[in-house]
Amino acid sequence: MAGYFEPLPGGGAAAPLDEVEISILRSLAVQLLELIGPGEETGDSDDDLLASIFNDGPSEPPTDPVLARLFPDAYGGPDNVPDDGVRAAAAEFRRYTENDLRSRKRDDALALVRALDALTPAGDGGAVLRLKPDECRQWLGSLNDLRLAIGTRLEVTDEEDGGELLRLPDTDPRKPMVMAYLWLGGLQETLVDALMG
Repeated sequence: MAGYFEPLPGGGAAAPLDEVEISILRSLAVQLLELIGPGEETGDSDDDLLASIFNDGPSEPPTDPVLARLFPDAYGGPDNVPDDGVRAAAAEFRRYTENDLRSRKRDDALALVRALDALTPAGDGGAVLRLKPDECRQWLGSLNDLRLAIGTRLEVTDEEDGGELLRLPDTDPRKPMVMAYLWLGGLQETLVDALMG
């Protein structure tokens, strides 16, 4: 997999992606969307919009480890919370912020899927992905979420673990996810470099 981002004149970034890379990115983003779950349906009226703004979210952290990583406790998590007062504050914070955070993560993943779906393949099945500056922010968010999700499933605790996982034998069932995790890290790093350069 060779697709990495380079800066575009006037802002934004571009990356050549082959057919396999496009398929992998799209599949991972769709899986992330399924994990995050559907958004709240709101109508077109002002009352529906107002109700969605004041819609309380959950007060308990998710039980799925990936969702718990994507939507962490505001005050260090249940293992690090010393008293009921801090637990109550964390629950209150989650209640008012998690729906918005889920919505943003969902929007970022949808932007990734839409950008990939809009690509026009060349004769070899690959294409050049060109992102505007605002799309780059959404891609950075989604790439980060994908890495967090995969890293959590692989039980990666720090960057050293990535190198250790790379040495897994090809027969290990985790190897494809390790390769995806490392590749997504390269995409994320080159996108940041492209935006800063």
